[in-house]
Order: sequence, then structure tokens, then C-alpha cells
Amino acid sequence: MFGVEHPIAQGGMMWVGRAELVAAVANAGALGFLTALTQPTPAALSEEIERCRGMTDKPFGVNLTILPSINPPPYAEYRRAIIESGIKIVETAGSKPQAHVDDFKAHGIRVMHKCTSVRHALAAERIGVDAISIDGFECAGHPGEDDVPGLVLIPAAADKVKIPMIASGGFGDGRGLAAALALGAEGINMGTRFCATREAPIHENVKQAIVANDERGTNLIFRALHNTARVGKSAVSDEVVRLLSVPDAKFEDVAHLVRGVKAREVLETGNMTAGLFWAGQVQGLIHDIPTVAALIGRIVAQAEEIIRGRLATMAG
Repeated sequence: MFGVEHPIAQGGMMWVGRAELVAAVANAGALGFLTALTQPTPAALSEEIERCRGMTDKPFGVNLTILPSINPPPYAEYRRAIIESGIKIVETAGSKPQAHVDDFKAHGIRVMHKCTSVRHALAAERIGVDAISIDGFECAGHPGEDDVPGLVLIPAAADKVKIPMIASGGFGDGRGLAAALALGAEGINMGTRFCATREAPIHENVKQAIVANDERGTNLIFRALHNTARVGKSAVSDEVVRLLSVPDAKFEDVAHLVRGVKAREVLETGNMTAGLFWAGQVQGLIHDIPTVAALIGRIVAQAEEIIRGRLATMAG
């Protein structure tokens, strides 16, 4: 559907999905997504798309995440920049994507929508998206409020969703790819694992923190606010959890710690006390910082060995 060699996607990540990483993913035969809202303006997004094209002649896409906000970005203008730049693959996420999906589809763009539940996946299918990325509870970012991990969510979605679907949340090696295929997905989407690569445009301190953390190295924040988010465990995220654990806690109590500009500072300067960094439970499977090409090659080879070797042998 998307013209890539390997069933692996690098999802859109705020402040991370830039041309350096996306081009490396594309050149390695997988599907990378620039993150539209990382760019300060729609014009800057158009420039980033052209910069990425200067680094690869392979397919890549753009992520557009639509979230409720007091002062929302000009989503329609970002959408127009994507269309006018000739992008043919878009990953949408967030709420009420109908208008965006309709416009993208009218211009021959294939749309994959990120969902955290079967009911949301079915709703996205009804509005005409081409594929689903289904996010299990293990994922970084916003896993929804149902707390269903991938081992159940992926096959539950595969039982009902008729369009192609990739699995997200907790994937970082070939074992995960083989498992996702067995559970009914067409491939995997990875975020945290791609952050711990040489080409990821973030500070080495963040990459080392991901390697150092294990599968317990995350915090769930905003639970009481019904906007659950999984972030890397750190002194800052520990403090956010503490402040929001008291009765009648409000977002304003932690706003100074969780602002997006502070997360950007962490990623760009490596000052791990400046704010949050986003990471999933897959940190427990990340032990090195390879090139993107080496990582993708290793994942594909391991998955093939499992499928053609161990599983084939066990099947007799």
C-alpha cells in the first residue's frame, strides 16, 4: 500500500520526526513520518518536506496530530502545506479527523489513523481511512483510558477491522515484529526504539536515559485528568505524579513542568531536569544506539529467523 520494503513504520513524534531521522528510515526500506507540528509554521513544514526529499528518493509521509487546545495551531494550513508539497502518505492522530481525512483523500493521499481502542479503529475505518495504527497500553504518549495492552488489543482489533492495520506500543525487535504478524497486524510502528538511534535528532543524554531505563522506567501522568500519558521515568515525571496524586489536583499545578517547550529543551540540550521526555515500556528491550539501517536490518533478520526457523520447526 505504501510502497516500502519492510513492514516497519516510524511514527510521528513531536520534536523528533525531522528530516534526518525520516530520511534514514526511508533509505533503510521502512516508512518514516515527519511530524507536522514540530515545524513552527506551515511554510516551515513545506521546507522540511523538501529537505527530506533532498536526503531520500524513497516514500515517506507526514504526521498530523489533531488535539483539543485553547489556542489550536492552524491545522487547515498545515494540511494544505502537506497537500501542496505532493506528499502521498499521511498519519493522522487525535480527535475529529474527518475534515482532514476527506481533504487528503480528495487529493489522492493515503491516510493511516492512530487509535488506542477497537471502537476508535472502527470509527476511523467508517470515515474512510486506508489503514489503522493500533496503540497498545505499553506505548509512549497517550495510550487512551482503557489500559488494554497489545497482546489483547491487536488481535481484538484484527477480529473486527477490515482494512490493513499495524501494531504500535512495545515494539523494538524482531520478536515483536513476528508476534505482531501472528496477532493479525500487517507490521509494526515504533517510536521510542527509533529515538535510540544515531540519526535521531535528539541529545545523547536522552538516548542514554532510554538505554539505561528498563521496562519499569516510565510514569503514567494525567490519570486523574482522564488524559493519560506515558513518559520516561525521571525526577521531573516523578514530581508530576506526586503533585497530581493529591485530592483536587489540577493541571495548573504541573503546567510549569509539562509544557511542550520544556520537553523540547530536554531533547535539544540534554538537560534532563528541564522537563519531560516521552518513552514507552519498550525501554526494557533497548540496549544500544545503532544506526537506523542496522536496527531495521536486525529486526527484519530476527523476525525472519523466528518465522522460518523456530516457528516452522515447532509447526512440524
